[in-house]
Amino acid sequence: MTVAGMLLVNNPGDPDHVFAPFGHSVWNGCTLADLVFPFFLFLVGITTHLSLSRRANNNQGSGTFAVVFRAITKRAAIIFALGLFLNAYPFFEKSALAGPSWLPEFFGHIAARFEMLRLTGVLQRIAIAYFAASLISWKASTRQVVVFTALLLLWYWATMTLLHVPGESDIGANLIDQPARTMAAWFDRTMLDWTRWNLGWHLWDRAVPYDPEGLLSTVPAVATVLLGVLAGRWLQSARAIGTRLQWLCYAGAAAMLVGLLWSVVFPINKPLWTSSYVLFTAGAACVLLGTIGWLVDIKL
Repeated sequence: MTVAGMLLVNNPGDPDHVFAPFGHSVWNGCTLADLVFPFFLFLVGITTHLSLSRRANNNQGSGTFAVVFRAITKRAAIIFALGLFLNAYPFFEKSALAGPSWLPEFFGHIAARFEMLRLTGVLQRIAIAYFAASLISWKASTRQVVVFTALLLLWYWATMTLLHVPGESDIGANLIDQPARTMAAWFDRTMLDWTRWNLGWHLWDRAVPYDPEGLLSTVPAVATVLLGVLAGRWLQSARAIGTRLQWLCYAGAAAMLVGLLWSVVFPINKPLWTSSYVLFTAGAACVLLGTIGWLVDIKL
């Protein structure tokens, strides 16, 4: 269902007549389209738990930290590299900048392309969030994962709302509705605008002056994956299937409620991947997964 939603959102047809739920929220809010990416990261968390638990139970040496670390790093690096490849393609465009004068025209165009290469993106966020969540949850108890996830969400909320945004005259809470003036926008510009060193601009030029998959907003995306890990642990527990699915739905509904309450002071917002957005979307994923499990494994 998540992949089907991804196809519909990325290929909605005539952009002037898109079915409203298949369009992203302009800023604050959550549509069906805004559920696709967090659902995917939530599923990454579930499959991460399944993979790590299989390795932990393997007695052939594949469960050692060195082996697991290499496997996690390799997978994350491949996903990240694929994201960079998609951002760079096509590598040559006739309309591209000329590039360095000392290079032949063809190679100058390619060089200019990489001067404007966006370093972040959907696959890059998946890679980073998967890598971090895997290492965090590898040997951590469920209680430790819960505490770490809560700390991540609280830290991000405090950073985005309570701190004074550099270069601005106000704290983040009063600038949250102004995309160019948020803490996330400032951080991404600081880290990815390399023009001051003549090394190019590496944010998404279609979303200037902020990046919807930027560096700072990737931190709470790690929490989305960790919530998927927790769901995976619960679903793989020894309890009766009906109990597992029932409490998965209960937990999901509670997370959605907390997310909605939190949104009063920290709006549900996909480009910023706010803490309220993390809880609301992960809760919705739990409810939907629990409902599907009930239909498939019990009702039918």
